[in-house]
Amino acid sequence: MAFGRRSGSPVSRRGFIGAAGAAGIVAAVGAGGLTDAAAARVDEPPPATAAAALRLLMEGNKRWVRGRARHPHQSVAWREEVAPHQDPFATVVSCIDSRVPPELVFDRGLSDMFVIRTGAQTLDDRVVLGSVEFGPNAYPSARLIFVLGHARCGAVTAAIPAIQTGQPAPGHIQAVVDALRPAYHEASGQPGDLIDNMVRAQTKLTVRRLKHDSLLRELIISDGLKIVGGHYDLDTGVVERIA
Repeated sequence: MAFGRRSGSPVSRRGFIGAAGAAGIVAAVGAGGLTDAAAARVDEPPPATAAAALRLLMEGNKRWVRGRARHPHQSVAWREEVAPHQDPFATVVSCIDSRVPPELVFDRGLSDMFVIRTGAQTLDDRVVLGSVEFGPNAYPSARLIFVLGHARCGAVTAAIPAIQTGQPAPGHIQAVVDALRPAYHEASGQPGDLIDNMVRAQTKLTVRRLKHDSLLRELIISDGLKIVGGHYDLDTGVVERIA
């Protein structure tokens, strides 16, 4: 992959749609029905703005909550369609928790999202932050960054006693604990459940940090990038916008 904004690619997905669109659809229908790839182009064009990308994610979450997931872009035909290229419309920064896979939570599929998962959606100053920067910098289609925290986060639950007692966590887990200290200090004086307050604080702090990142801030100003945060309820499946 080339690092930097792409331009002049021989045939992008949008270029193909513009050049072949109606003719390809008519041909597919004439042959006995739309293929999975053609149907995806007709029914769900790539979002043109960050607001439209956010709307797609939240609509997918509503389907997930209701038990009516469509599993878009998960067919063999679509896998073959996107094998040579990708045009994700969002980057999701979420926790590693096994109960919160973003592709299921937002009912999305192949080539829809970059997904970066760390304990309690923590950032570092190098690899993780660079990975978040890569998506919208290299792919103009990726105009949305969604930071997703969740209820009963195990990383946050484990970090609290480590912070309170000063007892170091084993191995490199201590780096996650250290990254969560600002969220602990912000949440510790609030009424209510400390774990939930800390998860929400961590999500908001991560959104704030990303908005102040020099490369991402430039894309916010010049290219319409949007950075938001949400909170996932493990019981209901609902994603609530909180930042």
